[in-house]
Amino acid sequence: MSELLDKAKQFFAEKVANVKTPEAAVTDLDLESVHRDSIDYGAKVSVDNPYDASIPICEISYVLKSDGRVIASGTIPDPGSLKANDKTLLDVPVKVQHSVLVSLVKDIGRDWDIDYELELGLTIDLPIIGNFTIPLSWKGEVKLPTFSDLF
Repeated sequence: MSELLDKAKQFFAEKVANVKTPEAAVTDLDLESVHRDSIDYGAKVSVDNPYDASIPICEISYVLKSDGRVIASGTIPDPGSLKANDKTLLDVPVKVQHSVLVSLVKDIGRDWDIDYELELGLTIDLPIIGNFTIPLSWKGEVKLPTFSDLF
């Protein structure tokens, strides 16, 4: 009896391991707007759903780092769902307070840009499997304007 149970466990493990899952990628991070107390960025995330049904997105969590420090983090609960058999483009708003940007003076002084790393966790609800988080990472730099660019 235990041999039959072991074979059933192995069969189930192989089937679950070969299940297709949605794939995601960060495509861009843009400056959206500047306010008196903060700067809004917008991350673009492309998600490919291989299933014939739409999949609900439970949440999107994000951490924006610069020079090894966290400058913004947050969670977006229930941002919608993924289209069936299609790519879905998600917008992830990231708000950075001006007071945090002042702490980046050392990084800005080195090369007159802000190096950043964006880490995202896209949690979706897959049938039978349950909640599944797709980890994403995106690195880049924001060049700051020089005096010659302004005039």
